[in-house]
Amino acid sequence: VAIARAIVGRPAVLMADEPTGNLDTARSREIMELVTRFNQDDGVTIVMVTHEADMAQYARRLIHFRDGRIASDAAPPRSA
Repeated sequence: VAIARAIVGRPAVLMADEPTGNLDTARSREIMELVTRFNQDDGVTIVMVTHEADMAQYARRLIHFRDGRIASDAAPPRSA
């Protein structure tokens, strides 16, 4: 429901704080596919916070923070 509310207004930027945090693997992938399509089809920038490393495969850019500072900023490795 929260994602539907967030995208109904067609924002330029979508902020997502742990959008898959309490979901099973299948639902997490569905949400990430939806968010990815929203980015690709509508050009919406997605800023997402997650602790789930396997969700990183959906990102074009990963920024890791440590002690309140940027520890790394790079494109994620792509699966073959």
